Amino acid sequence: MNKEILKGDWNIVKGKVKEKWGKLTDDDLTAINGKKEILLGTLQKKYGLAKEKAEQELNEWEKSCCDNNFCSEERHHHHDEEHHHTGNKTR
Repeated sequence: MNKEILKGDWNIVKGKVKEKWGKLTDDDLTAINGKKEILLGTLQKKYGLAKEKAEQELNEWEKSCCDNNFCSEERHHHHDEEHHHTGNKTR
């Protein structure tokens, strides 16, 4: 994932983030708003992690997320809905 973690699907992803890192509050998740750098900084603060360790944990989580087709499935589902909706408009 890039600097923004599924910004459009953040409401879906943040539940998974909270499952993984339970110390994050709803206020933390609102502040993060899908931004990877803010998530990394928050993980460092809440868990006392070095930047490299926080990046490693996040990268491993992202990989497992995508290995389970969570990331791409949500993206494809959202993308297909947009095309379907647009198709109806142009009729």
